[in-house]
Amino acid sequence: MSDDTDDAQPLRRLNSLEDRNAVVESALDRAIKRGDFDDLPGLGKPLTGLHGSSDPDWWIKQKMESEGINGVAPAAFQLRKENAVLEDTVDAFTEESDVRDYLAGFNARVREAVMDLRDGPPVFTPPRDVEKEIAAWRRRRDVKKNDSVTEAEPGGQPAGPESVGSPRRWWNRFRR
Repeated sequence: MSDDTDDAQPLRRLNSLEDRNAVVESALDRAIKRGDFDDLPGLGKPLTGLHGSSDPDWWIKQKMESEGINGVAPAAFQLRKENAVLEDTVDAFTEESDVRDYLAGFNARVREAVMDLRDGPPVFTPPRDVEKEIAAWRRRRDVKKNDSVTEAEPGGQPAGPESVGSPRRWWNRFRR
């Protein structure tokens, strides 16, 4: 019989472990005959790290390193890193609602990590006061805005009082 007739057979119910093993073995045999396992990377090479470490998680650490996966750490460490760059992260937002959403998410992650009873280092990162952070975000944004207006003035003169602060209203543009 050819492989095509084997694939065309109707599916049957697998009632026992022996039936399941037989199906798996036949699928593996067909894949080997087709050459699906030929030229795999690492073919014929020993597994690295198998005998040199007493760490039971050596293989997952090796996989994370080979795949370039990072950012997987206990919540206490991740929150500490996020807290250190929180102002820069918040300053990238242009809308106050986005800042509020981000801070609410940050505070929720802090509360969740504090309440988590699993093993791991203790969480010392405090939640942020949203209103204070919004006020600080506005101040930093206004300073950046004033600095950019000052740089945009011709001749390096400081910006006049009409150009600092809120923008001119559309009806005042025609009064000049």
